[in-house]
Amino acid sequence: MKLTTQLTERLGIRYPILLAPMARVAGGQLASAVSAAVGLGLIGGGYGDAEWLAREFELAGTSRVGVGFITWSLAKRPTLLELALERRPVAVMLSFGDPAPFVEQIKRIGATVICRVQTVAMARDAVAKGADVLVAQGAEAGGHGVARGTMTLVPAVVDAVGPELPVVAAGGIADGRGLAAALMLGASGVLMGTRFFASEEALGHPAAKQKLLRASGDETVRSSVFDISRRLAWPAPFTGRALRNAYVDYWLGRETDLLRQIDVEAARYAAAAEAGDFDTAVVYAGEVVDLVNDVPPAGVIVERVVSEATRLLGAAAATAAPQSRAPAVS
Repeated sequence: MKLTTQLTERLGIRYPILLAPMARVAGGQLASAVSAAVGLGLIGGGYGDAEWLAREFELAGTSRVGVGFITWSLAKRPTLLELALERRPVAVMLSFGDPAPFVEQIKRIGATVICRVQTVAMARDAVAKGADVLVAQGAEAGGHGVARGTMTLVPAVVDAVGPELPVVAAGGIADGRGLAAALMLGASGVLMGTRFFASEEALGHPAAKQKLLRASGDETVRSSVFDISRRLAWPAPFTGRALRNAYVDYWLGRETDLLRQIDVEAARYAAAAEAGDFDTAVVYAGEVVDLVNDVPPAGVIVERVVSEATRLLGAAAATAAPQSRAPAVS
């Protein structure tokens, strides 16, 4: 069972599935497990913790893994990229900021530069600055993003950058239906976060994973409340999609008041996060959380997604016209 696309050929993987580099969730064991399933696991570099990053690379062992950074935060701690490149990652994903200062350094070691974008303009800019692969992320995705939906963004980016550059779809994808749909839209693969958050190897708190299993996509919200409470100055236009809880419901629309009380609220929020109190602390999750109903090993997730997508694409190919651009399935 094989899905061959530009992405699999570019990254030397069998299945066109990437692990989203979720901060403090996508550690070395999860990245290694996804890569062992012949996708590509990306360690989440987050906001910058050299000790954590070094430890997670060690846990990944000799696996072919990549790493992802929040680009505007990496610009404040560029030595983190040097630390990561010493581990010879397969790829480095740059998200939410200008990739230009880092592209040459990444390519110098032979790693693939993946840029996550949320608009067509961002896509064109990333290509001009040397991106090898683009991730077109729709607003359905958990964590930070912008406003445009995956269904329209992916083909628009594919058309804008041309056929030579692999485009990966992200946002609203958790099963084989999502992978098959993404490939039909012209993407070369998918990046999944929420689905892999609910896996055995993910570093997320067990209580957070249980909230994912009980949640509906209708219960997610885009907000800057959690960023303010963690004293993270995310630049416009990015906001984070997370599960609704009592804390965000109280402060949503009252962000100015929250800023006025930030010394007290930041301390209260930090204590709740430390205690695993997710009535206050954030659980980032996408609208696709409706499709997340168990916490299996990451390899099982990959197997399920690929099996379902292959079956669906095979059925589509059987009835497609000869000129169909469906991906190769064998």
